[in-house]
Amino acid sequence: MKGYVHSVETAGMVDGPGIRYVVFFAGCNLRCKYCHNPDTWKMKNGYESTVDELLRDIKKYKSYLQFSGGGVTISGGEPFLQPDFLVELLRACQSAGIHTALDTSGNTKPETARAALEHTDLLLLDIKSINPATYKDLTKVELEPTLQTLQIARALNVRTWIRYVFVPGLTDKEEDLRALAAYLKDYPNVEKVEVLPFHKIGEYKWRELGMAYELTNTPEPTAEAIEKAKRILQ
Repeated sequence: MKGYVHSVETAGMVDGPGIRYVVFFAGCNLRCKYCHNPDTWKMKNGYESTVDELLRDIKKYKSYLQFSGGGVTISGGEPFLQPDFLVELLRACQSAGIHTALDTSGNTKPETARAALEHTDLLLLDIKSINPATYKDLTKVELEPTLQTLQIARALNVRTWIRYVFVPGLTDKEEDLRALAAYLKDYPNVEKVEVLPFHKIGEYKWRELGMAYELTNTPEPTAEAIEKAKRILQ
């Protein structure tokens, strides 16, 4: 089983609990305006790897991953663009006794989401906005597949953390934040919502790729605005 990998990080600290071995899949079908890794959008920007090759490398770090309460996180790009490779890697990690986390937009078919989530210990689900129009404007894709993935996670009782990027002028509307909080009340598998402040660290990548970056003049959010969003979503 082969797939395209953009890169790996052997000591990730922000992609799930503990220390994580993070596999960044190449390829993404979303075009988020604030993306800090546009270099992951095309599969050709990655390298080919097999599940066995990845697992051999992951096992080198297994002891300290487990000691820290960590494991493997599969991110991207968008992992669901390579569904067979994704499911096989998740299955292999679980069979090896390694905790699995899946960091995704959830933009996939329900049957694909179910196949992956059956081997996922923790879902890190990026909900860009609960407002369908805002979501489409931000990502160029529809919101509904993301919500379907969340529903499947609830049915399978998969632990879920929601990730929400707070962007002034785009995802900072109080009514949308309250609507998201109300929506998530029906999901007992959702343990928390991580509010991630918008930043422009990856803006230079857009320039290097010859792409127009729309958010050059968008300010980073204030600490007070972030705290208010956290209070609403808690």
